[in-house]
Amino acid sequence: MLKELKRTIIIFSALGLLCGFIYPLMLNAIGESVFKSEANGSLVYEEERPIASTLIAQNFTQTYYFHPRPSAVEYDAASSGASNYGYTSQKLHDEIKQRVKEYRLKNNLNNSQKVPMDAVTTSGSGLDPHISLKNAMIQAKRVALSRGIEISKVINTIHKNTQKPYWGIIGEEKINVVLLNLTLDKEFGKVKI
Repeated sequence: MLKELKRTIIIFSALGLLCGFIYPLMLNAIGESVFKSEANGSLVYEEERPIASTLIAQNFTQTYYFHPRPSAVEYDAASSGASNYGYTSQKLHDEIKQRVKEYRLKNNLNNSQKVPMDAVTTSGSGLDPHISLKNAMIQAKRVALSRGIEISKVINTIHKNTQKPYWGIIGEEKINVVLLNLTLDKEFGKVKI
């Protein structure tokens, strides 16, 4: 009995040390050396001050910025989550109709023009920083007019910030709104209010 207890304590201690200390330290060391930016939250700095993360959407509402997907958590990274409304939920349908109406109004679309799905639906986390290429192209005219620049320059900026599908086949082309808006400020200057 004492012999088995001793063996159990040794195995438990060894596994605790391995799984609770050595393995996490090893993964942290690999992350810090190979994926330093990602391991530290993919932060974007301005004058050595963190201003954003490329992993979390921000609520850009000004007309001279591209707008992200709607968020079920009001872009609060501390409470990531979805609305959890089912497809048959009347509240979900009402919210989407309202978002379609607002999107058309903000981007000067008529009632016959289709609105991209990602412009009116939230993501599973409520914090997805990406929009579709179609969504960005629709918003390009509004952004160009608000900034007083040619639409072709805004479209070039969109193309420079378009992320291709993984390995060319998994997923769709997408644009990180945080990076796109920061690129606009960098290339064309921040808009003075």
